[in-house]
Amino acid sequence: MPLGGGPLPGTARQRRMIGRSPHGRGPMSPREEPAPGRPPRLPLTTEADWDDETRRRIEVLNRQNIFTALANHPDLLRRWLVFGGHVLRKSTLPARERELVILRVGWRCGSAYEFGQHRIIGREAGLTDTEIDRLAGDIAAAEWTEADRTLLRAADQLVDTRRVDDATWAELAAGWSTQQVMDLVFTVGQYVLTCMALNTFEIPLDEGLEGFPS
Repeated sequence: MPLGGGPLPGTARQRRMIGRSPHGRGPMSPREEPAPGRPPRLPLTTEADWDDETRRRIEVLNRQNIFTALANHPDLLRRWLVFGGHVLRKSTLPARERELVILRVGWRCGSAYEFGQHRIIGREAGLTDTEIDRLAGDIAAAEWTEADRTLLRAADQLVDTRRVDDATWAELAAGWSTQQVMDLVFTVGQYVLTCMALNTFEIPLDEGLEGFPS
């Protein structure tokens, strides 16, 4: 099914603001991380806290801190992982482009944990360290293909204003299928949500995990 659509609602000023930070200063800077040694707001669970199903799930997920923290609510963790599994493993987006978007969201939402985890996954998907580091900066100034720049601009606009503008929509519609554009929007939404949880619960980096570029 082809994509289409008329002009977006909202005032002209609101439409001009799409893709910018709320304060007009370009991409947001990452938030300050909690002081080293400070305990997370949400305690990291241990084996003593897990039922058999949760234990199996946590073991498969390598006992990463995000999952041991969310295991405080096993039903939420289980259901969230179903949707997360679609976004990460069954999306119609190619793996490299998916990781491009996720890393950008991690930077824009100020989550060093998310950026660090997806640096690893992004490398596996074909991104270079140079490309990954460039995601923590101004996409207009960096060397991206037009296709990459469109995806990154869409991610920025969704983070800033929860929608994409007409020009970006037209570029997405010209280059991607309906399902791929839908997966793009839901990928951004999934990782904004994940960053909100990581930042609010102050989940610490896993041992040895890189955060943002230095």
